[in-house]
Amino acid sequence: MTDLFSPFTLRGVTLKNRIGVAPMCQYCAKPDGFPTDWHLAHLVSRAVGGAGVTIAEATAVTPEGRISPGDLGIWSDAHVAPHARLAAAIAAVGSVPGIQIAHAGRKASRNAPWLHGPADPSWTCIAPSAEAFGDFAVPQAMTEAQIGATIADFVAAAKRAVQAGYRFIEIHAAHGYLMHQFLSPLSNRRNDGWGGDFDGRTRIVTETCAAVRAAIPADLPLAIRVSHTDWVEGGWTTEETVELARRVKALGIDLVDVSSGGNDPRQKIALVPGYQVPGAAAVREAGVPVAAVGLITEPEHAQSILSEGKADLIFLARELLRNPYWPLHAAAKLGRTDALAIPPQYDRAWGALGKVTMDMAVAQPQPAL
Repeated sequence: MTDLFSPFTLRGVTLKNRIGVAPMCQYCAKPDGFPTDWHLAHLVSRAVGGAGVTIAEATAVTPEGRISPGDLGIWSDAHVAPHARLAAAIAAVGSVPGIQIAHAGRKASRNAPWLHGPADPSWTCIAPSAEAFGDFAVPQAMTEAQIGATIADFVAAAKRAVQAGYRFIEIHAAHGYLMHQFLSPLSNRRNDGWGGDFDGRTRIVTETCAAVRAAIPADLPLAIRVSHTDWVEGGWTTEETVELARRVKALGIDLVDVSSGGNDPRQKIALVPGYQVPGAAAVREAGVPVAAVGLITEPEHAQSILSEGKADLIFLARELLRNPYWPLHAAAKLGRTDALAIPPQYDRAWGALGKVTMDMAVAQPQPAL
């Protein structure tokens, strides 16, 4: 039985457990894409909470590839030093520092979600086809030269991520952003070598995976995040995702992070605990390790997903916004307090490692010194 708190090795990197902090956009970077103290506090607090890998939010490979003016960027060498600060801080508290590199395509040039609407000032978006996402601005269909340049931008971003000290890189091909836009026939209407059939629609993804893999150290794991289905008839399907997983595995992808949706506002999703886990289980049949996500909130549920062989890792997002110390709570609830080292600064709140269960800690809180 796979234990939630057992180590997991990808190439030359070992995660201390099977829990990951999924990338979560914070929309509060400086206008030039530089991280702020908010990013430091946000990521490090979750790393302190015990996650095996902590992944920085979707980080744009070009200025035009940002979802919003508040997105992180890694499109220039000037971004390396501030990202190095984040990576070093995450590693210092025992979590593997990771980053997701991304391009928003037709979903770029937006305000932060709480502000709504287009960015001010806005910029021209690019996409596989001049097909808008809902009531967003109509994007410019990419030329072949722009497609080639975008692949090169992902490669350059990955190299900078390595320089910054990140030890896990994820290519974002989910949630309706640029790579996903190419995959889905709902957003890719091209009739050249970058569209049409499965081979054409997946081409930018496979070429980007191969190029990034060749550009980074052999011992550094490379992952890809995918939406296994569009949840819309005629869109990208789970079966296509499984075949894509087989192909990118052969190109050197080490993990597929399986999510869903985001590419078409007509999607209809039944939100229940673990609603995306069946997609992860299907992709795992392609023989590649997978991370499961989607309304996984209870430790017992996370453990059962691993025990039943449906995934290799559990990535959490919203639950870690509510509780950055979820891994520590999970260890106590599952009787695995031996598996996580509680920071000595917090020991008086949690009790001696391995000697106090969560119930006891709640019933008999440790006095302040």
